[in-house]
Amino acid sequence: MENENTLIWEVTIWEFVFVTIILAGGAAFMTGRAIARSWLGTFHIVTYMVLLAAATRFIHFALFSGTLISLHYYVVDLIVLLAIAVLGFRMTRAKQMRRQYSFLNAGAGR
Repeated sequence: MENENTLIWEVTIWEFVFVTIILAGGAAFMTGRAIARSWLGTFHIVTYMVLLAAATRFIHFALFSGTLISLHYYVVDLIVLLAIAVLGFRMTRAKQMRRQYSFLNAGAGR
């Protein structure tokens, strides 16, 4: 298949979904969970996702003939991965807060 070069992906939609959303997105979700479990701040998410987005660009380049150094598609990958990582972070942090501070959710009469 040839590259489609759209605004969101430069490879085919299936390659973008497989590499960026499924593979790298799964890693981003687990990274967000790990950062939340260690009680680190959200700044760490940005640091790790910058590196993961670079690795994702390399996979697009090495396996699917995408461009390695493309600021536009790097930023697209970074935004997608940041959104997935923040989702994992927020879900885990909410569960931690419910478990740690369960007395705040208890009724006034108990």
